[in-house]
Amino acid sequence: MKTFFKTLTFAITATVAVTSSIAEENDGSGSGATTYPIHNIVVIFQENISFDHYFARYPHALNLAGEPRFDAKPDTPIVNGLDHALLNNNQNSLQPQRLGPAEAATADQDHDYMAEQQAFDHGLMDMFVQFTGTPETGGPTKVMDYFDGNTVTALWNYAQNFAMSDNSYGTATGPSTPGALNLISGQTHGASPDISGTVYNGTVISDDDPTGDIASVVPTFAITDPKNVNVGDLLNAKGITWGWFEGGFDDISATHIGSNGKPKADYIAHHEPFQYYASTANPTHKPPTSIAAIGATDQANHQYDITRFWQALDANNLPSVSYLKAAAYQDGHAGYSNPLLEQQFLVTTINRLMKSPYWEHMAIVICYDDSDGWYDHAMPPVVNHSQTPFDVLTGPNQSGANTPLGGYQGRFAYGPRLPLLVISRYAKQNFVDHGVTDQTSVLRFIEDNWNLGRIGNNSFDVLAGSLVNMFDFDTRHHAHRLILDPNTGQRARWSDQAAWESSE
Repeated sequence: MKTFFKTLTFAITATVAVTSSIAEENDGSGSGATTYPIHNIVVIFQENISFDHYFARYPHALNLAGEPRFDAKPDTPIVNGLDHALLNNNQNSLQPQRLGPAEAATADQDHDYMAEQQAFDHGLMDMFVQFTGTPETGGPTKVMDYFDGNTVTALWNYAQNFAMSDNSYGTATGPSTPGALNLISGQTHGASPDISGTVYNGTVISDDDPTGDIASVVPTFAITDPKNVNVGDLLNAKGITWGWFEGGFDDISATHIGSNGKPKADYIAHHEPFQYYASTANPTHKPPTSIAAIGATDQANHQYDITRFWQALDANNLPSVSYLKAAAYQDGHAGYSNPLLEQQFLVTTINRLMKSPYWEHMAIVICYDDSDGWYDHAMPPVVNHSQTPFDVLTGPNQSGANTPLGGYQGRFAYGPRLPLLVISRYAKQNFVDHGVTDQTSVLRFIEDNWNLGRIGNNSFDVLAGSLVNMFDFDTRHHAHRLILDPNTGQRARWSDQAAWESSE
């Protein structure tokens, strides 16, 4: 009989203090004072990638002929990736294999709350093939497989020049909607009505659409507990401008051809977390009353099409806090998107932000909603227990024996390891952070930077590790802009790159 994995509960607190000498006044309208010299944060929230799926072999790329080349800097730090034993003598029933650019399109894996715990197998991390793997058409599952810097070239280049984490996790196991709710509130309890397999005793463990959204398909649910708030509510209380910008929000019939060759709707309702809260919802997708109103409270209620983000940027009216959600075909989600389509979105977006005057005091965070069930070898730290019919980590109906935070079941934490990158003039360069963080660490950084206070009601923000170690606020160490080619992920032509750098 396999020995049960011993779980430990611990609280993670920020340990890095930044002196008041670096605090600066935000120069944006309705933006308020900031703790750090970050006046604008742009959170690019992508879909369904485990850390090993993109960074298992970082910084070592195979560099086959005909593929975008990646050559690591000599002083590149080591990450907790797949070593020789995990590559060649893996405890799972299939061995990890490299996927090249020609194999970028893959099937979607099983990534439900229970399935991911089953793949963890009491912490042995050896049952991914059986429980999260989905067979490819005409072939076995690729759930164990990974891309390297010849496919996710841009992300590896961003990691080389800015900061990344190799110890960041989904706040809970499960798919997109719990991950999105944790990003903005750290709380998945307080939903109604209960829906079989999606909302269990008021806790969200899977995907269904928000009640009232014109793009929603029944069954639907909403966050109705009056004690629940999200970061948008906290920002509104301080008069700080913010917005969620998602592809297809203005035209829910808009589609693009996905990586599977089929049309895919740009807008996915269950990817939009603010729509679950009455206080921050824009259920009929009303546009802002003007470009000047983007980021403020009006009929759009801070929920916008992604084109509105660029309107605000071009009008020098960028909100202090912005969340970007790509049109589905570019969000990285296996089955209808892929790393190459995702790269086009990421690079085009980041190049344009680096060109803007906001870059001087901006932080761009690239993070993900869930792992898609892709193999990752790192067992997450266990910081919250749960005992529901969907919990199986330590036994039937049990993922640890302790009482969960607030008594709210169905929030087993943490979930699988996910990529996390910080791109900023203030980001540490060619740096890998090994401190434990999770999706609510992004929430906590926003709370701390704009002095918002905490969400309350047993939000996971009280446990979140800090992102501050990924920054260096010493002005002598500023990182340079990095302009990449959106098709290859490699540095843009020398003349283009030099022009950008000389403009600093």
